[in-house]
Amino acid sequence: MASIRPLQDRVIIKRIEEGEQIRGGIIIPDSAREKPQEGEVIAAGAGKKLDSGERVALDVKEGDRVLFGKYAGTEVKLDDEEYLIMREDDILGVIERATASEGSKAKGKGR
Repeated sequence: MASIRPLQDRVIIKRIEEGEQIRGGIIIPDSAREKPQEGEVIAAGAGKKLDSGERVALDVKEGDRVLFGKYAGTEVKLDDEEYLIMREDDILGVIERATASEGSKAKGKGR
């Protein structure tokens, strides 16, 4: 099995496929579907290197679920799997799921 290690501030993302898309009772073929703009970070580089030589760590890490722009990244195929390689700047945000205990704490804050 081949592997790929992103350099500097690049990340490797595997798209998270949504369930079968049906609109108005019509099944949409794969060729007509829009690709999801959500994915999981599979690997992250060591960080951006500044002109001073200092390295700035990335805000995302392996396992994060992220949102990215429609045309962000470069598609690559490795071992029959499709991945995106993009710079951290192309990531719009990290999806954070609230746990049950966090949800109850948030409800109490509005009092």
